[in-house]
Amino acid sequence: MKKLFSTILLLGLISMGAEAKITLEKVEYKSGDKTFEGIVAYDTAIKGKKPGVIVFPNWMGVSSETESKITALAKLGYVAMAADVYGKGIRPKDAKEAGELATVYKNDRKLLRDRANLALATLAKNSKVDSSKLLATGYCFGGTAALELGRSGADVLGIVIFHGGLSNPTPADAKNIKAQVEVYHGGIDPYVPGDEVAAFKKEMDEAKVTYQLTSFSGAVHSFTDSGAGSDVTKGQAYNALADKRSWEGMKQFFHELTK
Repeated sequence: MKKLFSTILLLGLISMGAEAKITLEKVEYKSGDKTFEGIVAYDTAIKGKKPGVIVFPNWMGVSSETESKITALAKLGYVAMAADVYGKGIRPKDAKEAGELATVYKNDRKLLRDRANLALATLAKNSKVDSSKLLATGYCFGGTAALELGRSGADVLGIVIFHGGLSNPTPADAKNIKAQVEVYHGGIDPYVPGDEVAAFKKEMDEAKVTYQLTSFSGAVHSFTDSGAGSDVTKGQAYNALADKRSWEGMKQFFHELTK
């Protein structure tokens, strides 16, 4: 009995040692004289190089919500980096300021692509990352950024968009997309209306991109944001079912691409 107890204790210690230990590190990177500050999350219990996921935040920029997203990805075995599109220290204080900042990039897609690629290159250089297995995802404004990364021809295996803007002033650029694309959309999202969704599908079809678009009935913008409230009449609200199912869909999609 004593020997059996010792064996059980040893197995318990091994199990404890193998538990996830998520580390978050700030990372600075530059473009000319402009400095950016992202955050990288990874599990120190997993040895060797891991697939990398670049995460583009919503229009509020890198925040505690973004940290929760990259932490969840790190628990799945990825090295996840929250991308800083605006620049170090530039964090909007409210929706009005965020809208003004995001509009600059929506109106200058080349600038948005440059910022997106800069973040991806920073992640790819991380010593813990398998640079042959890069992925991208984005939320709201960040979804637009992730799509522009793909439209620039970036070497990513997969792109996942959560309630993101789908517009594209240069639809022909979809031919540059090398990744498979998954879009999770709120079926009654007033900020991404039906004609924008239809134009996106046409763009993807004509470019022969492998994609999937899932529309959640009753869901509006920001359906993954638990802080968005529950009033769908405001155009943005949390939807627990859409949040859960879109996250599970992303997990399966990324696993298929990197296994």
